[in-house]
This record gives sequence, structure tokens and C-alpha cells, in this order.
Amino acid sequence: MSGEPKLTSSEKAKVAWYVARMCKRGLAGDDVDQRDLQRKIDRVIEGAEKRGRKHS
Repeated sequence: MSGEPKLTSSEKAKVAWYVARMCKRGLAGDDVDQRDLQRKIDRVIEGAEKRGRKHS
């Protein structure tokens, strides 16, 4: 595999939404916890990796 998994349009939209939420939280200050959103992004990427291995 060449690094990053290939994301579907839906997965790209989810990641973009989570990143936008992280940016909004970042405006609130540096001490705001964003681990929950990072875990959601990680789950989307892991799902894409599993799908990529399944179709390889």
C-alpha cells in the first residue's frame, strides 16, 4: 500500500467535518480536549484501511 488509504467521498466528508469541529474547538483555547474527535478520525481511516486490505 502507498501510505494513506483511499477514502470514499463519505469518508472524506466525515474527516472534513471532524477537522472543522476540531478547528472550532481550537478557537476556544489550547486546553480544550479534542481526543474524542481524533479517535473518530482514526476510526474512519482504520475502516478505509480494512476495506483496502479486503479488496487487495
